[in-house]
This record gives sequence, C-alpha cells and structure tokens, in this order.
Amino acid sequence: MPLYKLLRKQIEREIVMGMAASQARFLGLTARKTNVEYEGQQVNQQRTTLSNQSANYYNELLGMSVPVPPSVADYTKTVYTFEDGALSNSITSMIAKGNGDYLISYVSSWTDDFAAISAATSIVTRSGGQFYVGAKRLRQLGNTNDFAYNATYKYTENGQEKTGITNNVYYDDQGYYTLKYDPETGKDIREDFPPKDKQIKEDTIEYTLNFDDEYLKTLSADQVYKLQQEEKEYLNILIKQYGGDENDWMVRYVQNTSTGTWSPYFCKKSTLESTIYSENGSSLSNIPMYTIGSAQKTEEVKGIKARFEQDATGRIISVTLKPGEPDEVTYAVTTNTLTDQAKYDDAMNQYEYDKYQYDQRIQEINAKIEIIQAEDKNLELRLKQLDTEQDAIQTEMDAVQKVIEKNTESTFKTFG
Repeated sequence: MPLYKLLRKQIEREIVMGMAASQARFLGLTARKTNVEYEGQQVNQQRTTLSNQSANYYNELLGMSVPVPPSVADYTKTVYTFEDGALSNSITSMIAKGNGDYLISYVSSWTDDFAAISAATSIVTRSGGQFYVGAKRLRQLGNTNDFAYNATYKYTENGQEKTGITNNVYYDDQGYYTLKYDPETGKDIREDFPPKDKQIKEDTIEYTLNFDDEYLKTLSADQVYKLQQEEKEYLNILIKQYGGDENDWMVRYVQNTSTGTWSPYFCKKSTLESTIYSENGSSLSNIPMYTIGSAQKTEEVKGIKARFEQDATGRIISVTLKPGEPDEVTYAVTTNTLTDQAKYDDAMNQYEYDKYQYDQRIQEINAKIEIIQAEDKNLELRLKQLDTEQDAIQTEMDAVQKVIEKNTESTFKTFG
C-alpha cells in the first residue's frame, strides 16, 4: 500500500479518536451539568420548605396573645353596709323602681356563739360494746335515762325506821318525781317524790345519778336538768348541720385545766360502729369530733322596698327600709371599697403562669427559627458552590464544543 494511503488512514484514525474523546468529554460534562442543576433544584426545594416552616413560626408568633396582668380595679367594688345591732348587713343589689324607691337585697351576717363546729379528731377505744376516748366513756347524747337518780332514804313503817331505795327518780323545774304507768291512758303519769303516803325523812334522802360521769358528779340537780335541756338543743343543732338522728350522737365532757370549765365533744355513733379497730380495741383512724363554739352565720334578705339618702357629692349616707309603712326604719350607711384579694391573687398567679408559658413558647420558636436560618444559610452556600461549579462546567463545555467544531472543520478540509 502506498505510503500516502497509510498516512491518510493514520490521520483518519487519529481524527476519529480525537473527535470521539471530545464527544465523550462533552457528554460527561453534560451529564455533570445536569446533576448539578438537579442538585440545585433540590437545594431550592429544601430552602422553600424551610421558608414555609419559618413563615409558619412567624405566623404563630403573630397569633399568640400576650398575657396581660390583672388590674386591681377589676376585683374591687363599692360595698354599702349598715348595722342593726349585732347584725352586719351588706347590700348586694339595688333595683330602681321610680319615685326614688328601690328594691334591694342584702346579706346579714352575725356571730353565732352556740354553733356546732369541727374539733380535733380523736382515737376511740371500743370495749364491751362501749366507746371511750382515753378513760372517758362516751354516752348517748340526750339520753333521759342518764339523768335518772337512785334515791336512798330513811322511812318509818309500823313504828320502825327502815332504809329504802327508789330507782329512776327524775328532776325538773318543779322538783323530783317518778313516772308511773297508767294502764287506762297508756302513758306515764308524773308523781312527786317523795310520795306523801310514805313516812320518808326528806333530810335523809341521798340522790345518785345512774350514769357515773366525772362532769355530771359536779352538778346539782337543777344544773343537771338544765344540761338535759341543753343537750336537746345540741341534738337539734348537730342533726341539722351534720345529719343523723336523735340516737346517733355520742358525747363526752372535757374540762379546761386553765379555766376549770367543761366543754362537750360529740361524735356520730354510726361512725364509731363502722370504724375498723385493732386487736386491743383502738380505732385505726382518727374519729371526727365536734364541739360547741362560735361560727359566722349569714342569711340573705331579698326584695325589700328601700329609699336612699345622699349627700351633696351623691354618696349614699342612709337607707330607709319599708318607707311609708308602720315598721319603716332608717340606718346609717357606710360606703367601703372592697377588693377581693383572694381572687386577685389567683388571677395574678394565673398571669404569671401564662406569662411563663408565653415566654417559653417564644424562646422555643426563636430557637427553631435560628436553626432554620442556619440550615438555610448552609443551603445558600451550597447553592452558590453549585452555581460556581455550573459556570465552570459550562466554560469547559464551551471549550470542548469549540474543539469538536474545529476537529470537524479540519476533517472536512482534509478529506474534502
């Protein structure tokens, strides 16, 4: 084969190989550029997602209600009061009816010195069907039999002096007496003691209460009778306030070592019977006890016709109840500004809690926004790197494209 043909083939081979290499390089750069563009799209998508998250947090910040501290004025009101002896009356409503008349309601408050109140709890011991607090036996409150006497005395019979005893002798404001059943009426009939038909020497009579109680022993017959009446009142008060019936309340009396006075302490028999006791008879829990003491009582009076008198400044200075009626009465009125401190303190505590929650949420959102901003900054830097890389790839692609065009042009000139 002639030498020029060999040279031509060699040149053709080199040209083809050069074009193939340039074409392969161009294709590689194109693929790389496509990857860079795709990664840039992904970065932009991530930045869009972060932007949406950031917008949501900012919207949440804008929608949050800033806690407002409570105002004392919101918990302060003007109160009109008037006194009627031991009663303190506070007007709760005033409804104008025309002609200067009003319909008012008010709350009367007073101190009840004879009220049932809670006392210290006690451990109770049960023994032989009876209940004890310490060494003191509890007895049924108001039980009439506890106030019966055994009377021993001297009397004369057939000229001889003898000793006698009569059980169940009672005492009231008319003196000692016994009860005798009358079959005709079916009721107990009172008979004075000592009976007139017996020659009993009254100066020899000794009365002993059936119930052996340290406190009752200190009382005269008249005092025991008064105590019996008091215990009926105790029963009514306890039943009204704490429930139960006339057989459900027990009592013991405790002496104050400082003053020497005795005070009653009550508890429910039903509570005692339902309590769990240890092997030695002691209650496993403290028993609620009650006593007589002072308690604040209130009563609301509604719809009373009234008329007010005001001074030159318009301040109410007196109120007349039931004006124009025979029993109308006028009272001086005191005007006070009253703040419900407990409710205000509750509102302030709620404000402090809400403010803490608000501040915590603000800090949480700001921290998340800072994280988003840091992530977006990193993505922005990566996007700039991709832009730089894409520019470099495009520059190299342009150079390769020129080489391919030059090779193509040279080929056509050589073999044309």
